[in-house]
Parts: sequence; structure tokens; C-alpha cells
Amino acid sequence: MELIPPKVKINKKNTHRLIPSRYPTTGLFDDLVSPSGIDHIFELESWTNDRVNSEYGKLFDIPQDEWVYNKPNASVIMASFCHPSAVGGRFNGSDLGAWYSALSLETALREVAYHRAKELLEFTELKGKIVQMRQYLSDFREEFYDAREFPNDHAIYDSSDYTESQGLAERLKEINARGLIYRSVRHIGGECIVCYRPKSVLNVRQGHHFELKWGDGPEPMVRFANS
Repeated sequence: MELIPPKVKINKKNTHRLIPSRYPTTGLFDDLVSPSGIDHIFELESWTNDRVNSEYGKLFDIPQDEWVYNKPNASVIMASFCHPSAVGGRFNGSDLGAWYSALSLETALREVAYHRAKELLEFTELKGKIVQMRQYLSDFREEFYDAREFPNDHAIYDSSDYTESQGLAERLKEINARGLIYRSVRHIGGECIVCYRPKSVLNVRQGHHFELKWGDGPEPMVRFANS
């Protein structure tokens, strides 16, 4: 049987998530009073645009009792689960997204710089490219599984192959895990959280804006841009 890491009780405040600033800051779930109203919203929205289909395509793969609604940044939380990457992330597959955040801002910046650079290099060179990111802070008071117990050379920490880490995610999903804490691969000494349940993401609030600009090297310059 494959190993499952032990559980640990975490109480983390001000974890850091960075997303591209082009994404909207509000959405349907911010003002939704109850899940029963979603059908009416979907019907009204679909007459004028396809935002419902594009923004909430995975919504009904999430148990309704886990939906977050009628609170600030509810749509930001829900969007992270409804929009998985086509290839998944380190600790989630392509079937459903997850909320990733870092315990420090430096770790979050290192992680996002790596992934944005990788995406850009698929289409163009890095030099001169600028990416604007929005920061969200969130808190966690939960029992998560602890992948920090695995050594640095374990396959779940492979720098580019997510086969083993996604396999672990599938096993955690089967036992209804709420999340995982793990060591950052892009920032030595940093730690990250992946949360699988929207309601476990607490007290989400918007932070600052950052601009990442690439010069001659692979590491971008980071500029604080709160406007």
C-alpha cells in the first residue's frame, strides 16, 4: 500500500496566494444568498453571456455543502476549484482545482514566477515580459496531511514530473482529506498548503498587487504595485 503522510493540526494565518490581476475580483458567489438560488442565476446569466459555463464548469463536481457563498471573495475561492489546469497541479488532477497558498510572500512569489515563466516560454521569449499579480491572504485552522514528513528526494517533490504527487492527491481524495501541507520545490525552506475543500479556506481578503518583469535572466524583477 502506498504511504499516506500523517495528519497535523495547523493554525496558519496570512497565507499568500497570487493570481493574475486580469481575473475579476467579484462574481456570482459573493452575493448568492443560498445554493438554491444558483439555478435562477444561471438561467438569467446564460441569456446574455457564457460566463456561467466558463467560470463554473466544475461547480457541480463540488459537494454543495462545501460551496462558499454570500461572503467577501467567495467567488475567488470557488473559482480556484472550478478551474483546474488541463494537466492539473502538483497535488491535484485535471478533474478539480484546489486552493494553493504559501506560508510566506517570498515563497508565493518564487512559485508563481516559476509557473508564469514556464507558461510564457511555451509561446515566446521571457525578456521584456510583464505579468501583474494580485495577492490574496487566507487563514487555515484544520487537520491537514503533512507531506513535510517525506524527504526532499521523494518523488512527490520531483521538479517537473507530477505523477507521484498527483497519485498521492488521488489517494487523499479517496479518504476525504481536506488538504495537505508540503515543502516548496521552488523556494528552498519555504512551505505551501493545498486545500481541497472550499469551506476550509478562511478569511480571504485582498492584499497588494505585484508586477513581475523579466530581463535577461530566468528570474524576474518584482515590483510592488498597489495601484
